[in-house]
Amino acid sequence: MELFVINSGNFKLDGGAMFGVVPKSIWNRTNPADENNMISIAARNLLVKNGDRTVLIDNGMGEKQSEKFFSYYSMHGDDNLLKSLHAAGTGPEDITDMFLTHLHFDHCGGGVKRKNDTLELTFKNAKYWSNKQHWQWATHPNDREKASFLKENILPMEESGHLHFLENENFEDLFDVHLVDGHSEKQMLPKIQYKGHTIVYVADLIPTAGHIPLPYIMGYDTRPLLTLKEKASFLQEAADKKYILFFEHDPVHECCTVKHTDRGVRVNEFMNLSEL
Repeated sequence: MELFVINSGNFKLDGGAMFGVVPKSIWNRTNPADENNMISIAARNLLVKNGDRTVLIDNGMGEKQSEKFFSYYSMHGDDNLLKSLHAAGTGPEDITDMFLTHLHFDHCGGGVKRKNDTLELTFKNAKYWSNKQHWQWATHPNDREKASFLKENILPMEESGHLHFLENENFEDLFDVHLVDGHSEKQMLPKIQYKGHTIVYVADLIPTAGHIPLPYIMGYDTRPLLTLKEKASFLQEAADKKYILFFEHDPVHECCTVKHTDRGVRVNEFMNLSEL
């Protein structure tokens, strides 16, 4: 198995929304805000190559939305999805499986592109993976979360016949999947065995290293108290079993391990996948 980090773009979000009830005077130490209270966010995806399977985990925001839409998110930097894939020796036609942790626009928008006035899949040879519960949640959204589920990102998967649902907590014998419900219904976190380590793609359960302390929960989460419980359980397990956490949204840190301390579970060591 080979793993490649895919950087599909950088953007900004409101720091208060990203940290919920935690005061800015505290979260600003780890995730510094600009003059508009916006903090930097990465869209860091993961490419898994194993035999004849080439799996992309999430795909960022994409490029098909309007200029007005992107103006809300202060897109910056030179990284994009296709450029990063090509750097890993992969083209969009090589992707066999598009695994989506969940269907918020910053996780799945790159999977559909606009060609002239038509929407089409970016990865035409790939199966697009979700699960039945999350698909139902995303296609019949609640009013609070509706703005994160964009039809143009989601419906072409089904209309093209490329949509598939995960049936259990194992993905095609390539990796296990940890399900969590606090952020959004049935978010799927891959747990990958790699070079003797367990790497967990923590997606929006723990978007940045600054979110490791338990109360640091996004205002975007639909069930924050459930996120609190899910984080506590996961981080205990991660510290006990020495998991490597792979951050999708941390603008600086790619991965870390965690450890037990008298203040709870905290960062042990930062690293990059290339160092393993």
